[in-house]
Amino acid sequence: MAKQPTRVLVTGAAGQIGYALVPMIARGAMLGLDQPVIIHMLDIEPAAESLKGVKMELIDAAFPLLKDVVATTDVVEACKGVNVAVMVGGFPRKEGMERKDVMTKNVSIYKAQASALEQHAAPDCKVLVVANPANTNALILKEFAPSFPPKNITCLTRLDHNRALGQVSEKLNVHVGDVKNVTIWGNHSSTQYPDVNHATVKTAAGEKPVRALVADDQWLNTEFITTVQQRGAAIIKARKLSSALSAASSACDHIRDWVLGTPKGTWVSMGVYSDGSYGIPAGLIYSFPVTCEKGEWSIVQGLKIDEFSKAKMDATAKELVEEKSLAYSCLN
Repeated sequence: MAKQPTRVLVTGAAGQIGYALVPMIARGAMLGLDQPVIIHMLDIEPAAESLKGVKMELIDAAFPLLKDVVATTDVVEACKGVNVAVMVGGFPRKEGMERKDVMTKNVSIYKAQASALEQHAAPDCKVLVVANPANTNALILKEFAPSFPPKNITCLTRLDHNRALGQVSEKLNVHVGDVKNVTIWGNHSSTQYPDVNHATVKTAAGEKPVRALVADDQWLNTEFITTVQQRGAAIIKARKLSSALSAASSACDHIRDWVLGTPKGTWVSMGVYSDGSYGIPAGLIYSFPVTCEKGEWSIVQGLKIDEFSKAKMDATAKELVEEKSLAYSCLN
């Protein structure tokens, strides 16, 4: 029997990430090659013509899984009945701007969208916030959609996770698919902590620890971390535009694993609502290592944390506490 279509909302759909993301969703990269989709695209009024053009292209591409397209500037129409919401729209960060500079603008955007999602989305809607500052935007969304289960509101740190996998694979000259269980802790910002202490590489002789294979703690504790932390800024410098295709691909990875499950023995990084695990303050949206099964994520427990890691994890938590306080001050 044919599956019922899943309704997927993409906000900021006429922008760079949205333009890269919607064809990936329509091809099945997000929800599977047997899952029909209806894509809801939302953008602001000045982008209405551009949004119309994206809809025309989606129709022209004749994707077999794409059952319908809704393109609108009306937040209520956009949110109606959606099962997955990918929140890409936000006030953009430009070269030289700090994340905190964009906070005030984004608080008002996420307040309005939270209200529309709460009232009009499907009750089990899964939300992924991509727009920066992603962790705090997700927290604002949670505050203003109080009936949404906190477990259904997440933010994107899979991009950082994939960047970390890429750096390890380049360093060791192995295929990225053979590297697993890196962890991104904390904020999707330059304070995030990319951690390889539990990561492994599949070799002919079985799985081996990344740290042992790299055999260069100096690189792993300095250059590796800063390269992943600052990769977004490096891409802005090179392209004069922020990451788009890698962000879109990572958003697909995030939702796909959340909905369809993570492979056995593998975890991924997701920005989720903290329950106090690893001594991180509860009530933040913080990136943890998670496994997913039957549409639910669970924080991986019992990982050994050394002093170096704990200091990094606490520093990024401190930034999130400060961002939360700043965001709440913008509400007044």
